[in-house]
Amino acid sequence: MSVNKVIKRVTTSTIKEMKLRGEKISMLTGYDYSMARALDDAGLDIILVGDSAANVFAGYDTTLPITLDHMIYHASAVARAATRAMVLVDLPFGEYQGSVENAYHAGVRMMKESGAHALKLEGGIEIIDNIKKIIQAGIPVCGHLGLTPQAIYQFGDFGVRAKEEAEAEKLKSDALALQEAGCFAVVLEKIPSKLAEEVTKSLRIPTIGIGAGNACDGQVLVVNDMLGLTKDFKPKFLRQYLHLYEEITNAAAQYVADVKSADYPNEKEQY
Repeated sequence: MSVNKVIKRVTTSTIKEMKLRGEKISMLTGYDYSMARALDDAGLDIILVGDSAANVFAGYDTTLPITLDHMIYHASAVARAATRAMVLVDLPFGEYQGSVENAYHAGVRMMKESGAHALKLEGGIEIIDNIKKIIQAGIPVCGHLGLTPQAIYQFGDFGVRAKEEAEAEKLKSDALALQEAGCFAVVLEKIPSKLAEEVTKSLRIPTIGIGAGNACDGQVLVVNDMLGLTKDFKPKFLRQYLHLYEEITNAAAQYVADVKSADYPNEKEQY
């Protein structure tokens, strides 16, 4: 008699417990059902439905154009695939930086319509009241500090953040404020590794790094970058585990050649 294995969902409590016992947290982005299913089967802890879909799916230079409707579409596809991983989704630019009420309604709509388990918001003390309102509604929130892509025009480039003392001190204050507001984790993007280590040690909640060194409690990458699907994008922090752009190009070129030569379909590939 076979017994079905019970798959235990990764939750905010799971993530916090992983920090306490020193177990690293794995996170990758995912934007569609097929990719999310593969990532979930791989044992990933968190699938981030990032607003980076604006870049890797739609071809925009920044994350700013993606809308709440777009993010709900991507998040719902991922949520249907993931049976173990936590599904964390970005609230897009413009949906939470304004009034507390607008942020609250955007967060509630995302949770109701997408089936996601938690939200990620970029920023610190400037949006702390908005974050508190969302958390008070029972919605888990992950913060995001350092390089915050939704503020790219303010920064001027995608360089390393918080290299100077004033910005580093603000980042540390923001991280503590996010923790006290009730965030269950915080992403640290493109900051010096020593600063990330200091922040990680100062917090009770986990830190997830991207270009922030090995001392963070976990790591996240854009899955298209990690798989080598993004052409000509190789920042210092990126480790490519495959080179799918070249492999897909070669496979498609072979298909074109087979069709042109009438080699495909052959007798075994037709009815």
